Amino acid sequence: MRLQSWLVTVTVSCLLWVISWVFTPAALALVQIQLSDISYHECPPDVAAGTVTPGGNASAANCFIVTGKAENKSGKLVVNADIFGRIYDADNNSILQNRTRLGSIDEVPPGVSDFELRISVPANQPTPLQLKQFKASGFTGKVRR
Repeated sequence: MRLQSWLVTVTVSCLLWVISWVFTPAALALVQIQLSDISYHECPPDVAAGTVTPGGNASAANCFIVTGKAENKSGKLVVNADIFGRIYDADNNSILQNRTRLGSIDEVPPGVSDFELRISVPANQPTPLQLKQFKASGFTGKVRR
């Protein structure tokens, strides 16, 4: 009697294990996106309206658009790609201290595509800006935010 009970338990466990492998959804993999040709320019007046500095302070700020190329080598559409990088002013002072996530790209198709990102810089920080260590990573499926 004990042997039959043990055999049923082992059989059911094995079946559940096999079924879980068959019906498990594909994992969402983090995909690295290479960013290149990074540059910036001042925002057009309609985009710059209402610019505030990080933290929501109503201090004087300059608006810039960071542009570049995003290369997705995964062969799949990448969504919610976070952009990371460091931005320094002309005196080598960090624009966004203790913060490397600068924004995101909603969708990055396979291959090379253009991206742009709006940033606000306190008006007292001298230009030209130095854009360093830019990279991005995202997922091949929708991720809750």
